[in-house]
Amino acid sequence: MTKSMTQEYQYPAQRILYREEIKKSAFIVHIAHTPTVQDAKEFIKQVGSEYPDARHNCWAHVAGEPGGSHVLGFSDDGEPNGTAGKPMLNVLVGSGLGEITAVITRYFGGIKLGTGGLVRAYGGSLNNALANLELKQRVPSVLLVGTSSYALQGVIEQSLQTNYVTMVVDKTFTSDIAWHIEIDARQAQQAIKDIYEISHGAVVLKVKQ
Repeated sequence: MTKSMTQEYQYPAQRILYREEIKKSAFIVHIAHTPTVQDAKEFIKQVGSEYPDARHNCWAHVAGEPGGSHVLGFSDDGEPNGTAGKPMLNVLVGSGLGEITAVITRYFGGIKLGTGGLVRAYGGSLNNALANLELKQRVPSVLLVGTSSYALQGVIEQSLQTNYVTMVVDKTFTSDIAWHIEIDARQAQQAIKDIYEISHGAVVLKVKQ
């Protein structure tokens, strides 16, 4: 079951590649949807394997819900300290996006950019790449749990499908049905009320803490 989200935010709809040349150096920006830190690590490794001859594969990620420091990460990958990964992370954090990783592959063109130039190049090329990014919306969610008889399964499912934004509906079948429903947090209380009423008080859903 996906964990509950506490806020609404956007995330990448698909992987993109964006290329920019700055003073003869090539900056190739790769952006992907990475819901977890592990996903981010795998994407960074994948890009590195695709460009093994590059001088630098710098990266930054917000690998989860924005606002949590545990999902943040960055690396200068051999560039002068603070000139690549941190500017990239600043762009990602400033965008408000979540579940996102950016890797910038650099091929040196023979002209040194200096520390200020590198900061502008890495941050600017990522910012330009984000302008081309198709986004999806993640809505805040909570988990509702409860049990019902088999006789009520149909009316509960119909109510959920017709009236609410549900992300995941899991059912465990034993002598009764145990429900685990991930639902838009803004609709949770109304869903609890409606299902209580259509079941004539037989089904009491609660928000799982």
